Order: sequence, then structure tokens, then C-alpha cells
Amino acid sequence: MPLLSRLVSLTVLALSAIPSVLSFQPGFNYGSQKVRGVNLGGWLVLEPWITPSIFEDTGNSDIIDEWTFGQFQDYNTAKAALQDHWSSWITEKDFEAIAAAGLNHVRLPIGYWAFEVGAGEPYITGQLDYLKSAITWASNHDLKLIIDLHGAPGSQNGYDNSGHKMSYPTWHSNQTNVDRTDAIIKTIISMVDSQTGTVPIIAPLNEPAGYNGDDVLEVVKQYWYDSYPYGSSQQSNTVELIHDAFQSLSYWDGFMSSSDYQGVAMDTHIYQMFSDEQVAYSYSQHIQDACSHGSDLSAFDLWIIVGEWTPASTDCATWLNGRGGGARYDGTKSGDSTYVGSCTGKTGSASSFSSSYKTFMRQYWEAQVISYEKGAGWIQWTWKAENADDWSYQAGLQYGWIPQDPTDLEYPNICD
Repeated sequence: MPLLSRLVSLTVLALSAIPSVLSFQPGFNYGSQKVRGVNLGGWLVLEPWITPSIFEDTGNSDIIDEWTFGQFQDYNTAKAALQDHWSSWITEKDFEAIAAAGLNHVRLPIGYWAFEVGAGEPYITGQLDYLKSAITWASNHDLKLIIDLHGAPGSQNGYDNSGHKMSYPTWHSNQTNVDRTDAIIKTIISMVDSQTGTVPIIAPLNEPAGYNGDDVLEVVKQYWYDSYPYGSSQQSNTVELIHDAFQSLSYWDGFMSSSDYQGVAMDTHIYQMFSDEQVAYSYSQHIQDACSHGSDLSAFDLWIIVGEWTPASTDCATWLNGRGGGARYDGTKSGDSTYVGSCTGKTGSASSFSSSYKTFMRQYWEAQVISYEKGAGWIQWTWKAENADDWSYQAGLQYGWIPQDPTDLEYPNICD
């Protein structure tokens, strides 16, 4: 064999022996192109504060999450209410508006019960048809869709947004729960693995309660390994978006960052209203705090996306802390005596917001965008809410604290 032919053959053999590093091709240029997106909260996983009317219409104050929505109602009544909600809360027009606002990603929370419901679990199914529609709509409008498993069997955090509110989560303490979750992730990956141009990322679990200690964190870390989408013989180009489990970024230094793990990104959520200290911040302190995250994000060794954040600075939104619960800000939250100020004019309809408050929200929004783009980008929570315009991207566009183009900043030096 001529020398040149031998060299070509050896090169081909050598390249074929290299792991999937060279062939990994995600459906978005993470790291070089910024993620700018919005969450579709309250659609395929109910949250009382996003759509309070759905819960009020039941006439039963014991219905506080999606579990009890099915548990304490006639099945047909609950099913009809959910079908009405699924078909109207988010439609293709929303995807069209999101794309028109200059965004490139949508993150779609969905619960495990959309894929399988176990014995004794009162969940109602039917969400998968809407997930499939969302993939089509994202494709139609050149948006990237992140499928986010927001609720796992046994609840991974005990929040109502996991589908089942409880005093202490049980997902991590029952291996069957973990195995069921892993099987569902494999199902999702197989559903979309050929569509990575539209669905480039799967988030295997939203906000596991790592603050509950090592017994949770060890299960979570193993689950991140097990849900990594390259366990099959077929090459996958799906990115795995793991959550920081409420730990500092330094906790995750070096985790899944070797060449053995291609396509791993970190999701971190940054809010400033869920502690007495932060909810009492002045406007300038909120902005300073937002700006302070940039250095940690820029130095992290994985693609890092701030997958939830908001221009809201209080916990005043009705039922934000759970159905029937009050707010830290005005001292009405059960067990809390802190009073910062009145919630009037801080949430609800933006028509009640003062011009100075809207100016602050614009500055705060821009400070967060500037800071979070020091990492791989951001996804605001949430696109719309019935009665909490301070949280709504849609309302922000309408009332001017969010620009029509997310790169059109009025305060580009606010973090300097």
C-alpha cells in the first residue's frame, strides 16, 4: 500500500477510536451563543400562584397542588378543567410572540405523571399531546425547547411545583422512585433524540432539595450520572442540564466536566425574595446582588444557564409561598413577623405600578441579564401569570420594563 494511503487509513482509524468528543453536535452553540429564554410555567404543571383561578374554581381550599387537584375532585370535572387549561394557557401564538421578542429558548416544565402514573397516584394525564405540540411550535418559530422534568415520584423537594406538596420530600429515599424517574428520562430522550435541532437539552430533574443534606445529594449526583444520555450504543447529541441542587457552584467544581462527559450543562436558579434578608433589600442592593453573580458564572467549568430568575423583587404575588400562604414582605407569611412594606403596587396588575417601580424593574432586569450572560445565558421565570405581572415576561414587554429586543439595554453599564 502506498505510504500516503497508509497514512490516510491510520488517520481514519485513529479518529474512529476517539470518543464522541469530535462527533458531539448539540442543536445550539452553547458557550459561544447566549441562551436568552423564558419558562412556560404553570402550563403542564399547575402552580397555584400562576393560575389561582383554576384552584379557586374548585371551591375546595384543600386543593393546593396537582396531586390534590386530582385527589379531591370528581375525575371528569378535574380532567375537563385541565383540558381547558392545557388548550388555552399556552398556544402557538405564545411561541410566535416569544420568538418575536428576540428570545431563542423556551423551558417547558412537565411532571413525571405525564408519562406514567403508579397505583394510588391521583394524577390526571393528557399532557403529552401538548408537549408534542410544543415541539412542533418551537420548530415552526425557530426556538429551542428545553424539556424540564419538574416533578418526580415522591417529590424531589416537597414544593407544590413538584406536583405534590409535602413537609419533607421522599424521592431520594426510595430507590423505586429514582428508578422510575430515570426510566422516564430515557423515554424522553428516545422521543426527541432525532430532534436535537429543536430539543437540544433535557433537564432530568428540577430543584432537588440538596439543602436537606448528603443523603439527598449523594442520590442526586448518582442520578445525574445515570441520566446522562450516552449510555446507549447510539450516539446522542442531547445536552444534559443538571441542577445545582441549591448548592454553591464551588460544590460542583469538576463534576462531570471531564472529556468522558460531553454535553453537560449546569442550571442554577437565582431569586432574591425567599429569605427575610433578601426580601428586605433596597433597590440598589437588589441590583448589586444581581451584578455580583457574574464572576462566579464566568469562571464555572460547565456551560451554566440561569434557568430561573425574575425581575420581581418581593414575594407579594398571591400564593407565591403556597395556596393560602402570605408574604414575607408584608409580614403575612405564617410564622414570620418580618414587615418590609405594603404589597400594594408591587404585584398584581402592572397598571398599579408606579413609574419609579417600573424604572427599577428595568434596571434590575438589565443587571441580571448582563450578569447572567457572563455564563451561558438565562431563562426568565415566567412567560405569563394571571395576576402577577411583576413575574411575567409578557407583561414586562407590554409595560416597558423588558425591552422588545433583549440586547437593547438602557443601562449597559449598571454593573460596572
